[in-house]
Amino acid sequence: MSNGTGLRTPPYPTSLPEGEGTRRATSDVILKWSFIAPTLIFLIALNIFPLLYNIILSFTNANLSSDAHRFVGGQNYARIFSNPVFAQSIRTTALFVFFSVTIELGLGFVLALALKKNFFGKTIVLTVLLIPMMLSPAVMGLYWNLILNGSYGVLNQVLGAMHLPQPQWTTDPSLKLIALVMVDVWMWTPFMMLIALAGLNAIPNYIYEAAEIDRASRWMAFRRITLPMCAPLLLLAVLLRATDALKQFDLVMAITGPNDPSTQTLSALLYQVSLRNLQLGLSGGFSIVVLVIVIALASVFVRYLDALGKRQGKFS
Repeated sequence: MSNGTGLRTPPYPTSLPEGEGTRRATSDVILKWSFIAPTLIFLIALNIFPLLYNIILSFTNANLSSDAHRFVGGQNYARIFSNPVFAQSIRTTALFVFFSVTIELGLGFVLALALKKNFFGKTIVLTVLLIPMMLSPAVMGLYWNLILNGSYGVLNQVLGAMHLPQPQWTTDPSLKLIALVMVDVWMWTPFMMLIALAGLNAIPNYIYEAAEIDRASRWMAFRRITLPMCAPLLLLAVLLRATDALKQFDLVMAITGPNDPSTQTLSALLYQVSLRNLQLGLSGGFSIVVLVIVIALASVFVRYLDALGKRQGKFS
C-alpha cells in the first residue's frame, strides 16, 4: 500500500482478532457493574429490604414486647381504615399540607418578585431570609414552643405590650394547628422563594422587551410571560414541599406532642402506634398507607408537570 510518497506502508487491520471483541465487551460489562454494584447493594440494604420487610410485618401481629408473631392477613389494614383516629389524622395532615404549602408558595413568590432586581445589600437580605430553612426542625420546634407559650412566651408578651389579645397557642385546640402552620411557613417559605427566584431569573429579558415594544401592560406580561414560564419550577417546589409536609413529625413532636388529637398527623400517629403502643404489625400497615398516599400525590404532580412541559414545548 502506497502513502503517496512512493513508500509502502503495512496494511492496517480492518477487524479485531477472533475473540478480541467478545473479551472487550465482557471487560466493559464487568467495569460497568464494578461501579454500579456497590450502589445497588447499598440501596437494597437501606431501602428495598426494609420496605419489603415492613410489608411482611404489616400482615402479622408483630409486637415489640414479644418475639412471637403470626400471620393475620389484612386484619391490620381493616383496623386502620375502620379507625376514626386514622380518619382524623388524615384530615389534620391534609389541612396542614394545604394551608402551609399554599401560604409558603404565595409568600415565596412575592418575595422572589421583590428580590428579582439587584439592589444594595441583596446578598445579605437573601442570606438572612434563608437562615430558617437551614436550621434543624426539631430544635426550632423546641424554640417555638417557648416563643408560643401562653404564659411567658415572647410572642404573647409582644402582643400584650401592644394591648392585643394573647391567644393560648399551644393549649387552645382551635389554635394548635394554626401555630404549627405558622412555624412551618416561617421555616419553609425561603425554600419556595429560592426556587421561584431561580425560575424568574431563567426568563430571558428579551421576552419582556418584546412585550414592552408591543405595549403590553405589567399585568399582561406577568400573566402571559412570568407565570407560565415559572409554572414548572413552582409546581416542582409544591411537589417537594407537599411530600415533605405529608411526613411532618418534628414540629408536632416538639410543640404539641404526638398524641394531641388536634395536631396528630399521620407520622405522629405512626410514632404513637409503633413506639408507644409497640404494635409493629399495625404500624407497618400505617407506614404502607402513608407511603401509598405520598406516591399517589407525587404521581399526580409528575404527570401534570409532564403534561405542562409537553404543552409548553408544543407552543414554543
